[in-house]
Amino acid sequence: MNFVHIPVLLNESLQGLNIKKGGIYVDGTIGGAGHSKEIAKLIGLEGILIGIDQDINAINAAKEKLSDYRDSIKLINDNFKNMKAVTQNLGINEVDGILLDLGVSSHQLDEEERGFSYMKDAALDMRMDRRNPLTAEIIVNDWSEQEIFKVIRDYGEERWAKRIAEFIGRERQNQRITNTHKLVEVIKNAIPAPARREGPHPAKRTFQALRIAVNDELGILEKTIRDGISLLKPNGRLCIITFHSLEDRIVKTVFNKLEKPCTCPPKFPQCICGQVPLIKVITRKPITANDKELEENPRSRSAKLRVAQRLVLN
Repeated sequence: MNFVHIPVLLNESLQGLNIKKGGIYVDGTIGGAGHSKEIAKLIGLEGILIGIDQDINAINAAKEKLSDYRDSIKLINDNFKNMKAVTQNLGINEVDGILLDLGVSSHQLDEEERGFSYMKDAALDMRMDRRNPLTAEIIVNDWSEQEIFKVIRDYGEERWAKRIAEFIGRERQNQRITNTHKLVEVIKNAIPAPARREGPHPAKRTFQALRIAVNDELGILEKTIRDGISLLKPNGRLCIITFHSLEDRIVKTVFNKLEKPCTCPPKFPQCICGQVPLIKVITRKPITANDKELEENPRSRSAKLRVAQRLVLN
């Protein structure tokens, strides 16, 4: 299987991780192994790279792509939310760095039967992990109109969320909506013509929202960040690439909480809550793609990289 993937913000991620030869690193979303291959080169055969992905196709492709480094790589088919258990099962309690490249991979979009793309007709699936019982078809057909409206509004930030949910509710009374093209047709009918002519594809935000809901992408993020920080050695780095404003907001907020955890009122002369900072935020503003990368890889347009470093605690 040809798992094509252009790693986004590659050099910036490698710099952010501050990679040491012989170090232990986690790539929580190994995808097409673009980032992982470069990490493997830098850590050398004495290092360890733990590659995690909930998509078994990604794991199989990474196995092939990283065959030259097989002795220093552990590939695990799991969700990055379980990275703490994954590392502990390998007998590893601390790591030097963690990379998370969030969102859907180019390969998953290209794989028609997965149902991620509004450009290709396929079953309404959208599962990154095929073991997940929840699909986009179940949400679209079995959830209430109010629940669908909230998903599209909150995760897609779609201004026409209410109308789209109403049109879905009306259409599914006639027949179950089972494929992507039918859903695209319903969405287009729901959005007024003038609005359809401006901005991105009319189905983009709704498909994004459904994908996030199916895979609980936002629900697992805060816990994952906290678990990741607790896994880091002193001075270890956590690098997170987001493609969605909601994801980026969560990363920024959690980083800020971990850097400034004090809950004492501002008027207190000194801290009495006992909360100590766990990290130093390395990126005050997120790192974005330069002009050259934007030209070569349009997917990098919405990418934002944030980096945090574990503090040495006394």
